[in-house]
Amino acid sequence: TLQEVERLVEVNNPSLKAAASQVEQAKSGVLAAISAWYPTVNLTANGLPQYLDGEQYRNPDFAQTAFNPETGLSEPNPNTYTTRWSANFSAQVRWNLIDPSRVPQISAARDNFEKASDTYLIALREVRLQAATSYFQLQRQDEQVRIGQQSVRASLVSLRDARARFQAGVATKLEVLEAQTQLSRDRQVLTNGLGAQSRARRSLAEVLDLPQDVTPTAASPARVLGVWQPSLQESIIAAYAFREELDQFILDISINNSNANAALAAVQPVLSIFNDFNTSKSQGQSNQIGTIDMDDYFWNVSNTVGLSATWAIFDGGRARAQYRQNKQRAKQGAFNFASERDSIRREVEDSFFNLLESTQNIHTTSIEVLSTLESLRLARLRFQAGVTTQREVVNTQRDLTTAEVRYADAITKYNISLAELRRRTGLDQVAPCPALNLPSTKSNQSDIDIPIDPQPNRPACEAAVP
Repeated sequence: TLQEVERLVEVNNPSLKAAASQVEQAKSGVLAAISAWYPTVNLTANGLPQYLDGEQYRNPDFAQTAFNPETGLSEPNPNTYTTRWSANFSAQVRWNLIDPSRVPQISAARDNFEKASDTYLIALREVRLQAATSYFQLQRQDEQVRIGQQSVRASLVSLRDARARFQAGVATKLEVLEAQTQLSRDRQVLTNGLGAQSRARRSLAEVLDLPQDVTPTAASPARVLGVWQPSLQESIIAAYAFREELDQFILDISINNSNANAALAAVQPVLSIFNDFNTSKSQGQSNQIGTIDMDDYFWNVSNTVGLSATWAIFDGGRARAQYRQNKQRAKQGAFNFASERDSIRREVEDSFFNLLESTQNIHTTSIEVLSTLESLRLARLRFQAGVTTQREVVNTQRDLTTAEVRYADAITKYNISLAELRRRTGLDQVAPCPALNLPSTKSNQSDIDIPIDPQPNRPACEAAVP
């Protein structure tokens, strides 16, 4: 049913899932921008621990003399040795007290999040409309198949009557050929309808993102959904208040203004408070003669607290140029808002006028269907009585098929226009159709209720006409 289609498309449609993912991305962007209000803590550690082992050799002719405890004499010192364990650690805490770019960046991120949420709502409504349109198109193709089957049955009856009259000697071969020609035309209508029905089903399955082995079918035939209650002006006013497309342009203006302020903040001062803590420890000796004493060590600890300020005085005019660029984009957004408002009005008017047109066409084509149906009944009676030819029956039957196709098209266009008005205005003021006063018994059409023989799927080259 239509309600099941609308529920399935909200759950399965991949483009809708992508729009929901964009909302989550924008939400993460807001949290990232808000983090600018918090201090940053950086930890650095080099060598936890690190071990250094080395030996240095120098030309003895240039080496300085040093006392050798092993010999008790002063000797040249060409070789020195290093063995040392060391570790150092530093922590830095920084907090921007004054940051001119922080507030506009957070504001732009929040507007982007709201814009992503509006984009999701727009995608949801568009997907619903697309699903409803695909469903109505499937109902239309189902009607086409029904019309084709009914036309084939009627052509089989006409062909049966024409052959019987020809065998009785009261009809000509021409009437039999005309009946066969009309039967071929109706079989072509049925074949085209079956092909279009299969394509419409797969199109709906694509919108609903159903598994490959699942083919949807319309549970209800094409019927008028209801009557649109609001007037044209009420529909337009409701569309202006309902459509998120207009809100998106307002958000674009706000985002560009925030980006302009953020660009200008590049040449404004930034004041920060910081705390730097450093500690290091080393055990062992460096550049020593003879044995290294590993009990020798030193430990260093320092902590620095202060204020720091940065101010880019001159950047070649880049910040000012980017400020003007974003301001021009904001101005462009105001023009786009006016253009989108006109587009929304035109869409509502088109759907409203199409609905009025389809309403009149439904009344006209319904009368046409009833009149041609009665004309076909009378033509058959006249043909059976021998006062007319098969040509009149064939022409009347063709008119009936055309009238039923027009009636089905009018209903489909009416329902699509109704769905478009719901999507574009946000209103659901649709009055249900009153119950029709139909007879309690079905009309007797046993003369045309005959089975249709299946046609083999033969190669097209076998049907060549000389």
